[in-house]
Amino acid sequence: MTITAGIFPNRAFFPMAERIRLSARAIALSLLVVPVGLHAGTAGDHDSSFEPVAPTVDQARANILISRQLQFTHFRDQKIDDELSGEVFDAYLDYLDGQKIYLTRKDVGRFEHLRDNLDAALKTGRLEPGFEIYNLVQQRMIERLDFAIGLVSSGVDGFNFETGETLVLDRSEGDWEPDTEALNELWVRRVKNAVLAQRLNGTADEKIEEALIRRYEGQRQRAAQMRSEDAFQAYMNAFAGMWDPHTSYFSPRTSENFNINMSLSLEGIGAVLQSDNEYTKVVRLVPGGPAAKQGQLKPADRIVSVTQEDEDKPVNVIGWRLDEVVDLIRGPRESTVLLEVIPANASDEAMTRTIAIQRDKVKLEEQSASSDVIELDRDGDKYRVGVINIPTFYADFKAMQEGDPNYKSTTRDVRRLIQDLKSEGVDGLVVDLRNNGGGALHEANDMVGLFIDEGPTVQIRNSDNDVQVLTDQDPSVVYDGPLVVLVNRMSASASEIFAGAIQDYGRGLVVGSQTFGKGTVQAVRPLNHGQLKITQSKFYRVSGGSTQHKGVIPDIEIPSRIDKSRIGEDALKRALPWDQIEAVPHTRYFDFSGVIDQLRDNHDQRFSTNPEFQLLQREIDLLKEQREISSVSLNEKERRTYQDSMEERQLSIANARREIRGNEPFATVKELEDWQDSQAATPDDSEERLDFIIREGGHIMADMLDLDRRMATILKPEKVTAQAP
Repeated sequence: MTITAGIFPNRAFFPMAERIRLSARAIALSLLVVPVGLHAGTAGDHDSSFEPVAPTVDQARANILISRQLQFTHFRDQKIDDELSGEVFDAYLDYLDGQKIYLTRKDVGRFEHLRDNLDAALKTGRLEPGFEIYNLVQQRMIERLDFAIGLVSSGVDGFNFETGETLVLDRSEGDWEPDTEALNELWVRRVKNAVLAQRLNGTADEKIEEALIRRYEGQRQRAAQMRSEDAFQAYMNAFAGMWDPHTSYFSPRTSENFNINMSLSLEGIGAVLQSDNEYTKVVRLVPGGPAAKQGQLKPADRIVSVTQEDEDKPVNVIGWRLDEVVDLIRGPRESTVLLEVIPANASDEAMTRTIAIQRDKVKLEEQSASSDVIELDRDGDKYRVGVINIPTFYADFKAMQEGDPNYKSTTRDVRRLIQDLKSEGVDGLVVDLRNNGGGALHEANDMVGLFIDEGPTVQIRNSDNDVQVLTDQDPSVVYDGPLVVLVNRMSASASEIFAGAIQDYGRGLVVGSQTFGKGTVQAVRPLNHGQLKITQSKFYRVSGGSTQHKGVIPDIEIPSRIDKSRIGEDALKRALPWDQIEAVPHTRYFDFSGVIDQLRDNHDQRFSTNPEFQLLQREIDLLKEQREISSVSLNEKERRTYQDSMEERQLSIANARREIRGNEPFATVKELEDWQDSQAATPDDSEERLDFIIREGGHIMADMLDLDRRMATILKPEKVTAQAP
């Protein structure tokens, strides 16, 4: 059996035939996505009248099976009782109307009697309460969209943009509007905001009206075309999410998309997506995929519309089911798809940008580990630092099954790269795991073995408290010199297991930012109707602490642009908590406690005068400022002033970076955007891969050698064995 460890997909203890089944919330197709949390029906020309849906017998039976499996086989021991009923009630409303823009307080009050009574219904397959709520939300959604269409159809030139009105951007923690009149006022402000955002981008009113009507009519059509399966999947996912965010229900249609093997050969853009209320959100990019190489699409971006290269008009996908968005984004190889997205750092959801990505296959060789050598001159002392970049933990399972002795894998490639770097006389090694979302667990286990004699690498505990310890049983060591491992918030699962083991063994230093914290294992189990992905185990480091929720805390921290409040396991609702079990005996090769303070001081001194770091800090401060904006003005003059200020600051940072690199500054924001588009069309990531953070990793490695020459062969000092308490 093979265990794979990544944020998405989540694979577990599957036989080879089942290992190709992936996560529902976000499956790395080549677009790699599978739907969860559906809000609308199939696209097409249908009657847009509203028809309530009802549960089926098969769905009722599946509900009973799901309830039993959650209660008796999930890692979290949790009962289905009145307390959970109330939590399901709130989560379901949040799932359907998280921004509180469709239902009124009066609507919600109609269902208040269900708050403490869903538990009995969910255990016995009585789905009517969930469907009743779903039907009302869809009805109210259609009414709201009709209202918006009416406003825009009356002419946007009638809106007054000289008032002091504002619009709250995130209403998830606010109250429901009391009645329809108040909701109407909210929607007037929402439509005004959408109009104003496009005006600020220079769009004529006529074009704005055309685009908004197309958007709202598209959403309305899908709301009117909802199916019974959409309601059931939404309800079951709100229910299953009470155990943890990685447990979810797959409808039969969703299940059809699971037979995707690890070669990632489907044609798309190479992005991991998930449903986020009405939007489709980017979770991460598949290493080596078209989107990752193009460079403009980012985690937490939300997709607004999709345009094919041979079409003039974009298709608005707000409110679409995830599988429908996938179908639009996938297409013929080498064709281009245009995505209109709300950037993750946008202060206003009406601010969008369009990204052109050429579809292609995500090939195993494009995810392969690669190496470079950087040279450092430190007061006359020269250091050669080997750098190994590992985008994912991969293995060619097909070749492995066929008995090919030369099958490709992360460990085999890294072994070869280390040997090549040693022949070049490097003084130390930096392993770059930034943005590595995981992959094959056995590869992380084997790769730890390249740097230690032998010993345990990770512990896996199931819901029965049985603990399995994976070990490296090969006493040979490929590299015994100083080691730095770079991580960031997008380093997850198998990456965290490797980094955690290197840290626990005292084999090297972990540098960067706190990792994702994905330390759970899922299995996909068949039902009479669809499938259930359920969390069954947790990962624990050899020192006993889990990687779940907390991730790996670096020895030396470097700030990141990534917003930890939005991305990471601890940003997910009801994520399983961090805990610890007994440590297992393991060797500690070096005690860094005597030198870590000096290493941190040296790092701080370098960064205090490093212009690249100062620019990074300016970017982080700007992004933080934008994220903290809770409302936007609907006064055109005020908004234009704010937008001009933000663009000027972004241009200033971009030009400062160009000055450092000896390039001419941009005269305008438009010139900067055009340059970014041209770079995306012909991506060259060589400069990015050898960025200043990698060089800082090299300096930290050199500091290690300067402070303690024993690190030149870190495996030779006496070893202290850490015993389990």
